[in-house]
Amino acid sequence: MLFSIAPMPDTTASHPCLHCGACCASFRVDFSRYETQEDGGSVPDGLCVPVTTELRRMRGTDHARPRCAALTGQVGQRVACGIYEWRPSPCQEFAAGSDACQRARQRHGLPPLASDVVC
Repeated sequence: MLFSIAPMPDTTASHPCLHCGACCASFRVDFSRYETQEDGGSVPDGLCVPVTTELRRMRGTDHARPRCAALTGQVGQRVACGIYEWRPSPCQEFAAGSDACQRARQRHGLPPLASDVVC
């Protein structure tokens, strides 16, 4: 299956997450197998690896220097998620400006994100 990355609408071009991507290059992303296409979900099967019979992980997030295989661009400059509409629940639930977000930004030498960011 081929994936194409649709350009982001101009209305979101200023959102700080589109210039960051630190979370996608900092954390392991595990989720239920039922979120994969093979089991009725939307996460592309080729972008995840089995961890247990019930658990899947986004490819690339278990490396010593994690980087999700769906992340495009350069962290801290301009980034995008190649499967944004089909991303797993941990990615959907990740909050910009959260403690985890701030830790990821710090790991990549990025300044803290303002607490008033709206996703």
